[in-house]
Amino acid sequence: MTDQPNSPQLYLIAPVGAAASTLGPMLAQVMDRFPVACLRIPGAGTEEELGRIADLAREIAHARDVAVVIEDHVQLALRHGLDGVHLTNGARGVRHARKELGQDAIVGTFCGASRHDGMNAAEAGADYVSFGPCGTTALGQGETAPLDLFQWWSEMIEIPVVAEGALTPALIGQLAPLADFIALGAEIWSDPAEALAILWR
Repeated sequence: MTDQPNSPQLYLIAPVGAAASTLGPMLAQVMDRFPVACLRIPGAGTEEELGRIADLAREIAHARDVAVVIEDHVQLALRHGLDGVHLTNGARGVRHARKELGQDAIVGTFCGASRHDGMNAAEAGADYVSFGPCGTTALGQGETAPLDLFQWWSEMIEIPVVAEGALTPALIGQLAPLADFIALGAEIWSDPAEALAILWR
């Protein structure tokens, strides 16, 4: 898939709640074996914990030319020299994040399965919009982002689109011609090398 024209790039979501001592080697292993374009740090945890993870992730990722964003914590992104933020509430907050972080920062946002939220986020200045979950999962609102949403977006909107959530090899195959990035996180962390070898061919 990754050798095909117009194939998506790999967007990595770090595991929630991982200790820095185990997270560092896991991230390095994946980034050394697979061409990661961006790393997202989940926003759960205390600021002190997130700060440690942000510094660790930045050091590992930037050494491999991989951008790093963190969920929702605009000031933490500034303090720890990250490349930007990933907002989890659709278009809300995009303009504020852009004002705080500047024009060169990455401001992305998750819009669920809502075309309307995605369009509003793009108009507000988001660098990318994320839709999901793409597969069946009990997480979130339970509404999956359908394939035709990505089809429409790829034809009508220039802002890059990320596909995420409960992804399988079959779904990735369907989304590959339509999405700019495929986000993988929970799908891989039980055995990253083996899972990615299956999911990211």
